[in-house]
Amino acid sequence: TSRKTSTIAVDHLNLKLPNTGMVFVVGKSGSGKSTLLNMLGTLDNITSGDIIVDGKSLATANDAFLQEYRSSYLGFIFQDFLLLNEFTVRENIKIALDINSLNKENKIDEVIEKLGLKEIESNNVKNSSTGQKQRVAIARVLVINACIILADEPTGSLDNKNSKEI
Repeated sequence: TSRKTSTIAVDHLNLKLPNTGMVFVVGKSGSGKSTLLNMLGTLDNITSGDIIVDGKSLATANDAFLQEYRSSYLGFIFQDFLLLNEFTVRENIKIALDINSLNKENKIDEVIEKLGLKEIESNNVKNSSTGQKQRVAIARVLVINACIILADEPTGSLDNKNSKEI
């Protein structure tokens, strides 16, 4: 017989986050940081307890609310970027607008300029450096103007200068 084992990733956590500013979650590898971000972003299920965002429970929210929450309220910057390698830098950024039915082409130019991606905006992402890919992933979140940005090691592949600018 096989035994089922369970791992408790986040336990007895009670947070109240500010409406503005940045919050950093630090800890050793395997301590549950990514799991916490995934629960806040509704990518992982909440098995007990609740997460309340703007007075709304994520644990009991319907699918329509969760879809809206994930698509327009949140922005994700993943460790592995989740870029479309056959798309250009610009197309990877624009897809965030398309998914959210936003028509803000001028915002793409602004974010590309701000993140130093102008020279490579027409290049396929697969030909970009790791640091460039990370900046494209960040640009994709900034272009939609999300209320909450969940970032899992957002500057881990950037040099000191770019890390400080981000």
